[in-house]
Amino acid sequence: MAAKIKKGDKVVVLAGRDKGKGGEVLKVLPKDGRALVRGVNLVKRHTKQSAQSEGGIISKEATIDLSNIAIADPKDGKATRVGFKVLDDGRKVRFAKRSGDLIDG
Repeated sequence: MAAKIKKGDKVVVLAGRDKGKGGEVLKVLPKDGRALVRGVNLVKRHTKQSAQSEGGIISKEATIDLSNIAIADPKDGKATRVGFKVLDDGRKVRFAKRSGDLIDG
């Protein structure tokens, strides 16, 4: 099955404490059905000091379930479902069902 959400996509959070927030997908874990989104689902981690990093409490993103995020419509930024269609030149592309706009170029 083709991926509906990919790295670099702009998404909107549908459920949870970050509901309504948006961000860019940094990483997708299809086997686990989860994604890492910039600025969403932030957790505090207590880290030990090392040669590369300073110790202390660090805020970082945790993964969020794919069912709780949706692609942001390219036209208005609201959540939309994703459809697939094959163009005349043979490319298979994703499009926003809300506006009909193409998601990938």
